[in-house]
Amino acid sequence: MAETEEEQPDQLLQGSPALQGERVVFTGTLASMTHHKAWEFVEQHGGQAAQHVSRQTTLLVVGEEGWPLEADGSPSVNLSQAQELIQEGTPIRIIKESDWLALIELRDPGVNMDQLYTPAMLTQMLNIPVGTIRRWERQGLIKPVRKIFRLPYFSFQEVASVRRLSQLLESGVHPRELEESLQHLGKVFNEIDAPLSQLTLLSQDAQLLLKDERGLIDPKQGQRVFDFGTEETEVPELAGEEEFEGTIEFTEHLKTPEVKDRSAEEWFQEGCQYLDAGEAKPAIEAFRLSLLGQPDVPETHLHLAEALYLKGNTEGALERYYAAVEWDHDYIEAWTQLGCLHNELGDPEAALQAFEIALQVHPDYPDAHLHTAEVLHQLNRVEEAVPHWKIYLEFDEMGPWADMARQRLEEFEDDDEDLTFP
Repeated sequence: MAETEEEQPDQLLQGSPALQGERVVFTGTLASMTHHKAWEFVEQHGGQAAQHVSRQTTLLVVGEEGWPLEADGSPSVNLSQAQELIQEGTPIRIIKESDWLALIELRDPGVNMDQLYTPAMLTQMLNIPVGTIRRWERQGLIKPVRKIFRLPYFSFQEVASVRRLSQLLESGVHPRELEESLQHLGKVFNEIDAPLSQLTLLSQDAQLLLKDERGLIDPKQGQRVFDFGTEETEVPELAGEEEFEGTIEFTEHLKTPEVKDRSAEEWFQEGCQYLDAGEAKPAIEAFRLSLLGQPDVPETHLHLAEALYLKGNTEGALERYYAAVEWDHDYIEAWTQLGCLHNELGDPEAALQAFEIALQVHPDYPDAHLHTAEVLHQLNRVEEAVPHWKIYLEFDEMGPWADMARQRLEEFEDDDEDLTFP
């Protein structure tokens, strides 16, 4: 009997909720769910949820959608207060969102922290343009965890971290203040080297400038910019400076003798800069000049297609996407863009053929599954679309596309009670 009594506490401990006795506070933006939803899970698992750190707090969960930084770039108030209380001897544990999800054995809602995402998926989830993600990759700000047939897959946390730092810089927070905040966060997390290097690159990229033989240009304003970067720079009188008022003047430097001295790679990089700035015409010219020197580069054809599409030349963009897959048949992003453009131009069957080729090359390509499902839905071939929506949801559990896929499946389930979906 005594043996049974001794076993009871262990049995009670094993059967107790994961957060029994914990008073939990969340700081920063959660990647997996809203704070209100997280509070519900805390209560369901035996804990108490609170909005602010106090001496009663036992657990602080740090959200993983970017760094826990306030609008002025300083560390979050809850995090700073928790660190102060810990120094005074209050037993508060600080853990990441992914560790908290593992603690309560919850992985389904929101972002799977171990999952990888394509640029298009991240565009939907984080509301940043695909071109921005590509630029960050070119600059070394983010590194793909893997590449499949030229398609990069990124970790959600890395891209979200860069986005948060970029937002703060664009709002006017000084890089030095951000650096100090990151150093402060380094006392809690050891992963500080990467964001510090990202901050350095972002600071250099805060103002996108292009250079021709006459100096620097701000592509967004079409104006000359003084270069204070070197001691040798001579600053002319302000009245003597000329302003670029239109696209014709803005692209004059593309027609100078300097053209023959530039490499195809240099023209490609300049075209990307113009495209990032939303300047379609000079981007088109730069990409064409790049192709004159190196016509067999699929990426250049794809970027030229995007510039042509931005200019409103959809037929020209279609041809350039085809040029990209002619040089590289396995260029799945180009096949997917071809499908989307064919559908936009009123040819859904041609769109399905393009998506089918993309899936032949990479059967697990989530973007192609989603686009295939949407075109099939548009053609009232919903039963054929269902498997593609289900596959997409295996790769993406949050964001507008995931919500749309779930909604489509729920609508179909109303007509078929036996249908199950993730």
